[in-house]
Amino acid sequence: MSEPHTVFVEPAEAGVRLRVKAVPGASRDAIAGVLGDRLKIRVSAPPEGGRANDAIRRVLAKAFGVARSEVELDSGATSRDKAFVIVGDPADLASRAASLT
Repeated sequence: MSEPHTVFVEPAEAGVRLRVKAVPGASRDAIAGVLGDRLKIRVSAPPEGGRANDAIRRVLAKAFGVARSEVELDSGATSRDKAFVIVGDPADLASRAASLT
């Protein structure tokens, strides 16, 4: 069972999968903590045309210290509940995820 602060992280074939709660149209881009079993991410971009998804990719890439190309939207393209896969060493990425909250 996952630690309470990393319930939003699960192993993926290429790295880790993060469950995300998107909050588009916020005043700034930021990780806002954990909401239930999801990492809450606020972005200033609107949800139209995938702009919020791209903004979330940038936030995650910066937080995990990886290139944007290593952050892939896995599910929830048009939903506030999304999943992203971050490519890399699962143990290292899980450790970084624990430091986000």
